[in-house]
Amino acid sequence: MNETWQDWLFFGLALLALALVVFAISGLAALILRAIARKREWANRLIVRLRWPFRTLLVVIGLWVVISTRYPDYHARGAVDHTFLIVLIASTAWLLCQAILFATDLAIARYPIDVADNRRARRARTQLAVLRRLVVVVMVFLAAGVILFTFDEARALGASLLASAGIVSIVAGLAAQSTLANLFAGIQLAFSDAIRVDDVVVVEGEWGRIEEITLNYVVVGIWDERRLVLPCTYFTTKPFQNWTRTGSELLGSVELDLDWRVSARRMRDELDRILERTDLWDGRAKVLQVTDAVGGFVRVRVLVTAIDSPTLFDLRCFVREELVDWVQREHEAAEPAQHVLVEQRKAPSKRSAGENGAAATVPPAEPEEHRHDGLFSGSPEAEQRAAQFTQAIPIVRLEEEEAERADGSSPAGGPPSAE
Repeated sequence: MNETWQDWLFFGLALLALALVVFAISGLAALILRAIARKREWANRLIVRLRWPFRTLLVVIGLWVVISTRYPDYHARGAVDHTFLIVLIASTAWLLCQAILFATDLAIARYPIDVADNRRARRARTQLAVLRRLVVVVMVFLAAGVILFTFDEARALGASLLASAGIVSIVAGLAAQSTLANLFAGIQLAFSDAIRVDDVVVVEGEWGRIEEITLNYVVVGIWDERRLVLPCTYFTTKPFQNWTRTGSELLGSVELDLDWRVSARRMRDELDRILERTDLWDGRAKVLQVTDAVGGFVRVRVLVTAIDSPTLFDLRCFVREELVDWVQREHEAAEPAQHVLVEQRKAPSKRSAGENGAAATVPPAEPEEHRHDGLFSGSPEAEQRAAQFTQAIPIVRLEEEEAERADGSSPAGGPPSAE
């Protein structure tokens, strides 16, 4: 009885010493990292990530050493050692996974996305997020495999499975076809740069932003705060719109159906004044054109540009509201209305133009100040946009052609014309 009491006392003292050693080692490590954290921010993140996995690993190793030393001839020593081996493998895998998460967090923090041009940062964040999940999954599977192979029965089963690997691989492939397809699709999305975190996309008729890319699914945050969850294979097998693939700048349109008495020139002047009053317009392009004139109305289309899709939406709404307000306030004749024209047919006049030898009256040409720039003509910027749709064929302006004819040379720089 006295010997048993001494055994338990020794075991309790050993556990107390173990606890003191564990807390001393972890406290010393934390003290060193906190000293580093005064100059380096990453040290605080390392403490948060590795504190409990590190302590757990120290406790498992210490307990194993204490029990092995105190009870070397215990009848269930094999089972106890096997249990400690499994716990040691699991705690080591936990520590490695947390170290991997810390490293990826540190790398992701180097790429902020709250900047104007964040295309490279979004690409890096997407790849790192998928990579960290992939590495953690691999680490978990490796730890589970190592734990299984600590059992003799599992090793025998593994040898038999390797003998029939062909049949097993076919069955496993058919059973996990969808899962494996999503897994490889997620990896492909991360490294093919098709979509990135924070990209603006249009999928299934919904406009939203990529919030998360995993190995199985992609989460799209819809503009009205809904969440659209799609499998990774959707983005590798179906077409979708990516509005920020190479840049965030966009061109948007505003269309108005107005009366035939509308003055396009006055509307252009008003559009200039509207865009000067707002910071939503990025100054790249502004165009007002009459694109249709059928059905009793004149269709006026305004094209404006903005730095990104949310800004463009607000800019289109602002321009539309201001133009409607201007029409109601300053140009009531342009308000859309249905007209019925009733006229009495008259006999043709004998004094029509040309009968008495006089030439028909030709309407005067439009003054130079009333000429306007179009989307693909009239200005250097517009002609540069047109060149993108004409395989970079140079556009020779009319004035240049006339000057070259006056000099006796062809527009393309060839031999002089016969004239």
